[in-house]
Amino acid sequence: MSRSFAAGRASGAYGPWLRSINAWIALALIFLTFAIPPARAEPITILGLGDSLMAGYGLSRGSSFPAQLEAALRQRGHDVRVINAGVSGDTSAGGKARLGWSLAEKPDAAIVELGANDGLRGLSPEAMRDNLDAILSELRSHRVPALLAGMRAPPNLGREYADAFRRVYADLAAAHGVIFYPFFLDGVAADRSLNQDDGMHPSAEGVAVVVERILPKVEELIGRVKAQRAG
Repeated sequence: MSRSFAAGRASGAYGPWLRSINAWIALALIFLTFAIPPARAEPITILGLGDSLMAGYGLSRGSSFPAQLEAALRQRGHDVRVINAGVSGDTSAGGKARLGWSLAEKPDAAIVELGANDGLRGLSPEAMRDNLDAILSELRSHRVPALLAGMRAPPNLGREYADAFRRVYADLAAAHGVIFYPFFLDGVAADRSLNQDDGMHPSAEGVAVVVERILPKVEELIGRVKAQRAG
């Protein structure tokens, strides 16, 4: 018997068996493709670094800005977690001092809301600039995209102080290329129906307005995180 003839007979004898094995392998691969769910992306963690406006002074835990923001984002289909790193009475210097501790949470993004207490105490806008600049620089060094929320100084401190105070936020946002929301309390400040009895801290309804207005900027922040992950 020639070698080619033997090989032909072997091929003919085992052909159906081999085709059967290949069919089972194909079916198994199809099953695995549909049976194993695709890897799910990790939730996006947003750090809320701020003062009493972030902490939720006078409110229940579920009514604070981080809690309402997280709920609103989830309702819009975003898989997020918002960390409440707000401390009542904190100045920009206080936020700078505890940033390292806050970054231990390994956030994907950060909302920086500080400066209200600097203004209430009449502290130097130049010192506030240095503190916020250090915070944004630290976030950038950790590759944490940021949203900077601006504040306004009390009117009794004069026009010159108020202008210098407001410029700090706009200048830093431009210098660091972060997302900028000019006034955290936009639509809420000075509206008695949206504030607590002290006239300075939003009620739960006031926080809802803050969340509604800042939401597009936060979604832009989430977009930066996704782009960074993809890159």
